[in-house]
Amino acid sequence: MASQALIKDFEDLIGKENVFTSDADLQSYSFDSAVLEPVIPALVLRPTTTEQLGLCVKKLYDNGIPMTVRGAGTNLSGGTIPDHSDTAVVLTTGLNRILEINSNDLYAVVEPGVITADFAAAVAKKNLFYPPDPGSQAVSTIGGNIAENAGGLRGLKYGVTKDYLMGVEFFDATGETVKTGSRTVKCVTGYNLAGMLIQSEGTLGIISQAILKLVPPPKASKALMAVFDDMQNAAEAVAGIIAAHVLPCTLEFLDNNTIVRVDDFTKAGLPRDAAAILLIEVDGHPAQVADDAEAVERVLKENKAVAVHVPKDAAEKFKLWEARRMALPVLARCRPTTVLEDATVPRSQIPAMMKAVNEIAAKYKVEVGTFGHAGDGNLHPTFLCDKRDAEEFKRVEAAIDEMFDTAIKLQGTLSGEHGIGTAKSKWMEKETSRGTILFSQRLRRALDPKGLLNSTKLVGI
Repeated sequence: MASQALIKDFEDLIGKENVFTSDADLQSYSFDSAVLEPVIPALVLRPTTTEQLGLCVKKLYDNGIPMTVRGAGTNLSGGTIPDHSDTAVVLTTGLNRILEINSNDLYAVVEPGVITADFAAAVAKKNLFYPPDPGSQAVSTIGGNIAENAGGLRGLKYGVTKDYLMGVEFFDATGETVKTGSRTVKCVTGYNLAGMLIQSEGTLGIISQAILKLVPPPKASKALMAVFDDMQNAAEAVAGIIAAHVLPCTLEFLDNNTIVRVDDFTKAGLPRDAAAILLIEVDGHPAQVADDAEAVERVLKENKAVAVHVPKDAAEKFKLWEARRMALPVLARCRPTTVLEDATVPRSQIPAMMKAVNEIAAKYKVEVGTFGHAGDGNLHPTFLCDKRDAEEFKRVEAAIDEMFDTAIKLQGTLSGEHGIGTAKSKWMEKETSRGTILFSQRLRRALDPKGLLNSTKLVGI
């Protein structure tokens, strides 16, 4: 536990209103969106300036107090659960300013606590575009997006957070300021530390500022909904679209369980008797959009889509995409425990992975609703269960083990966007190698010799 004298020091440093030590407050920061046991921290700090953040990190380091940095806490792999009961949670939500949007040089400078959707909306007002759009964008923060390398629906065409990080400032474990990258398109000054920091899950440093690339918005777009009476036909259609060298902005998949439950809640008018639907959007120059939409529709029909629907207006299009974004919150209402995974495979292996997920669910007699970013191979099999039922949850864990084994056999990965944290760390060596784990641990110990930064996450220390 932090001493009263140290707590008083932090109150003097960042204000009493930004130091949280009550039981209720500590409980609130003991968990995130992963299905893991909570760990109650010793204290929670919410600095509101870059200077305060650096001083907090230095004071914690000097006193040997472990640190877990936290944005909105939406991550799904346990990355923001405190390591131990003596850990201090360092919130970045108080650093929430957009410092610059540069329309001439196409970049923005932001603090880590800026909410993703708010940033995208501010950029759009300048007729610019920030494509990364994680499902939690309404509450997730830019700092968290960087720490997890967040993706989203547009990842197929536009990439993920790492593709938009031009530079970053962060504090190392000692509270020393580190700057890397720049506002220029090209920069090869020193090591690519931004590349090292992204998806490091708070284990290598604490972000204080980021320079993000912006792009011009697409001039036109067209959405389609394809209906299938066989899930494998939908999966084959996904592979067929990519094989046809068409790159949609988004290419999303929902199975029947997800369709029905989402439609019950949203009243979006989804085809409830469909085995699966694909939600597709192409964008770009109007002529290219027309050509791509025609090619996509042709592939859909070749793969036995029973219907292809084009929204009649922007409102109907919004309703469809909003239904897709509601998939997780709707499924989460169905049972007491929701385990959302993001095993990812090469796009040509989507049909095999979808088939395997259904077979595994049947084998272990567990309920799964599957949706996700089918176009980039990133599926979200969502296990609906009750963790209090030990026998049921044991079957869910066995199913997840087999699912990850299958993804790796198909030359896929444990996580396309949710991260490793502690939830998936036990599978790391299966996908990588023992040498990878040891190298990563040596890197961490070199940068954080006291082992204070999120020490149990990823590969440990």
